[in-house]
Amino acid sequence: MPELAEVEFYRRRWDVGLNAPVTRVLLHPKAGVFKSTSPTLLTRHLIGAKLLSSATAAKQMLFRFSGDAWLGIHLGMTGELTVQPAAQPPRKSDHLVLVQPDRALVFTDPRMFGRVLFHHGPDAPDWWTSIAPAVLSPAFTTESVAQFLRRRARTPIKPVLLMQEKFPGIGNWMADEILWRAAIHPKRPAGSLTPAEIKTLHRETRYVATHALRIIGSSTASTLPDPPKTWLFPHRWADGGTCPKTGAPLVREDIGGRTTCWSPARQTL
Repeated sequence: MPELAEVEFYRRRWDVGLNAPVTRVLLHPKAGVFKSTSPTLLTRHLIGAKLLSSATAAKQMLFRFSGDAWLGIHLGMTGELTVQPAAQPPRKSDHLVLVQPDRALVFTDPRMFGRVLFHHGPDAPDWWTSIAPAVLSPAFTTESVAQFLRRRARTPIKPVLLMQEKFPGIGNWMADEILWRAAIHPKRPAGSLTPAEIKTLHRETRYVATHALRIIGSSTASTLPDPPKTWLFPHRWADGGTCPKTGAPLVREDIGGRTTCWSPARQTL
């Protein structure tokens, strides 16, 4: 599932359509991505509206249009934003197409685990403003992390890092990267971390988010780039991977319902 940096990568694709009006809205009204919104309302308010700005928060995107129209997109597992020729007919999985004079802004989702949200009004919608403060914001402090871990003292730290109410935008690979850098075993109970380990966890969370956004989120490549080989990321997917820091074999196992990768030589339990 796309995480903080990947969401930023796809969000920037649609910025080519800024300040241009939507001339047509093409969609599949019965697609599962519209479970939380009305395709009719969306179409009514977006035709003729100009795309004014875009933003990301956690794993969500927000596109603001003229006429007090707000479009939210969550990519789910297989969603993607692309830009296509204005005259190109929608493909089977192109569930939302915003046609502009010189292009079409397309949301594609083959498995329909993503969702489209819509709001009409002068202020940003609740489903956007209620997202937890970003891990790169001043509100994400060491003490706030410590308090959050204490309230989930018996839960393994890996699934705790995936809780969006405190770690918005952090997903499976980023959580593994953070724990590997912090030398914390993913099965450690959250309440067992020492003050020094919590400080390290906080620092590495911000480091991974900062550099993932720089490497992936700000990329102008046509496909998603990977972090460098000094990170855990390029080594965690295949059998036989080794730790970039120790050279020892990596282990993969299901923890909290998610496939987790770690280095036993570095992350001891």
